[in-house]
Amino acid sequence: MNLPDFYIQKKIQGGDIREFERLFVKYYETLCQHANKILRDMDTAEDIVQEFFYNFWKNRETFSLKLSLNAYLYQSIRNNSLHYLEHLAVRETYAEHVSHDFQEMIPVENQEDIEMKDLNRVIDATLKQMPERCSKVFRMNRFEGKKYREIAEILSISVKTVESDMGKALQFFRKSLREYTGEELKISS
Repeated sequence: MNLPDFYIQKKIQGGDIREFERLFVKYYETLCQHANKILRDMDTAEDIVQEFFYNFWKNRETFSLKLSLNAYLYQSIRNNSLHYLEHLAVRETYAEHVSHDFQEMIPVENQEDIEMKDLNRVIDATLKQMPERCSKVFRMNRFEGKKYREIAEILSISVKTVESDMGKALQFFRKSLREYTGEELKISS
């Protein structure tokens, strides 16, 4: 280690902020360029150089030069840049691994699920084909669990009209489900 480097090291270790600032100004741009050659990303290169100088100042009391100051700075930036790339590769590998594991956790639809979706589509299509009040009466009875008398009160119609609309709705379903399954199905009133 040459004398000027030893002098700079001692001043910075002693807390001389001006000497540290001179060192920063002198090397910042060239160290950023050096890191950018490795990283091919100037923003990340600047972050690495800034973090290096932050840690350099923070740990100044334990800092000890064995080489020239110039060699130490460039070697440190090179090592930090390579460490960053290794960390990035590990993160990407982990992200791919997690993504793959997540895909395996998603259950593949079995035949029963597919049939249920098809049946729900048939039900929705059938409800859309029938007159509005028939559809409403059917939904209130079968999906909401309401009794005929409750439906009649809510819709301000007679219980007989509710029965008639339910009968029509069930006829629509018998026809749709027969077309869907190819069989005659019994649907209870």
